[in-house]
Amino acid sequence: MTLLQIEKMTHYFGGLRAVYNYGLSIEPGQIRGLIGPNGSGKTTIFNLITGIYQPTEGQILLEGKQLNGRSPHDIASMGIGRTFQNMLLWRHMTVLEHVKMARYSKLTYGLVGAFFGTSRRHREEAESEQVAFKLLKMMRVDQYADQIVLNLPYGAQRRVEMARALAMEPRILFLDEPTAGMNPDELVQMMDIIRKVHGELGLAIFLIEHRMRVVMELCERIQTLVFGEVIAEGIPEEIQNNPKVIDAYLGKETVE
Repeated sequence: MTLLQIEKMTHYFGGLRAVYNYGLSIEPGQIRGLIGPNGSGKTTIFNLITGIYQPTEGQILLEGKQLNGRSPHDIASMGIGRTFQNMLLWRHMTVLEHVKMARYSKLTYGLVGAFFGTSRRHREEAESEQVAFKLLKMMRVDQYADQIVLNLPYGAQRRVEMARALAMEPRILFLDEPTAGMNPDELVQMMDIIRKVHGELGLAIFLIEHRMRVVMELCERIQTLVFGEVIAEGIPEEIQNNPKVIDAYLGKETVE
């Protein structure tokens, strides 16, 4: 079964059309990419799928279940995790606390367990901490577990955000410009981590990126978005050599 299916999704902000007739199909374990100029509507598409905005038209299905009208929390619990273009990190929490916080929806001991400190509570919280450490190790930031997150280098903060998204145990991971602001060494490290997440966890991944090296090396299929509309879709080689894409995007962007 197709994991995520989007059909004819359109969205308006007032009288401004931000996304038009957008369609997407993601299979289990697939890595898809979305590229396009700044302001083309890429993050808006992420926000529509994850419930931050509600589409004006169209249908969004996750394993056949409609996402339209659901809250971001419901959609996350159904299996879509995401990072953000501008990281949303809690200023005074440690790295480990960030990941453990994301797992609270997985805990089942309830108010009674919390109040009386039942064995179930202790068992579930110990298991949650083990999962959090495992994710931090996968992201190569476990050495920072007890540090305040904003004291970390920028690239490490990005990886903490990804660990937090993975803590919800998603079936699809949405990455919004995961290498933005990174130096060349951090970029290579992030690409290796994305491959590791994909290989070890078997997740589908949908990513927005401006750095063409990342998209071309990681993605199986890529869409190019211009003014809210897909102008091309295909495997990396097809996108790289598509005249429409070169004219609208690649010819005007720095390719790294």
